[in-house]
Amino acid sequence: MKVAGTYTFEAPQQTVWEALQNPTVLTSILPGCDRLEEVGENQFEGLLDIRVGPVQGKFKGKIEMADLVEPQSFNLKINGQGTTGIVNATAKVELEAAGDSTIIHYDSDAQVGGKIAGVGQRLLDSSAKSIIQQSLDGFHELVKVTSPTSTESGGEASVGLEEAAAEYQAPTQAEFAAKVAKDVAKDVVPRPVLIGGVIIVILIILWLAF
Repeated sequence: MKVAGTYTFEAPQQTVWEALQNPTVLTSILPGCDRLEEVGENQFEGLLDIRVGPVQGKFKGKIEMADLVEPQSFNLKINGQGTTGIVNATAKVELEAAGDSTIIHYDSDAQVGGKIAGVGQRLLDSSAKSIIQQSLDGFHELVKVTSPTSTESGGEASVGLEEAAAEYQAPTQAEFAAKVAKDVAKDVVPRPVLIGGVIIVILIILWLAF
């Protein structure tokens, strides 16, 4: 499964880079992330409890960052396993300065096994894209308030990354799952049955979320 894309943050490149290296920041924006701690140089272990669409259950994972070129790029290697399957992924992340903003480019390749692998490929792809988009949106909201160039900060960074992460109100699992359901319905369900499909998918995923 490949997922690639770009996202523009209203914050300088260095601010975005520092936030991407901060476990506290990442824990606050990742859905269901109970723990993410550094266990070695550029190595992290995490625990996620995910109730979003076809991705269900608790996952333990290891994340390794390599080939860091501050503040431009790094590679990720992710290994996770849980009650419903395993996920092994690699990703290339690049940051591009664009004036007072930063464009992030990501390109990932993941292999899944277990019950997750039994879900249709198109449904998995759509769910992954929605989860990534929502996580990036949350990350954006957080870095905007820490950036002196952001219109929301009024020209000065009133809070630091740690404080912003502590104050950030992440969506609940049900809210996150509902948004995934809508995105999946738009991407997967044929137009003639879109309205009914949206309702059905939302109800199913909300039920799975509890």
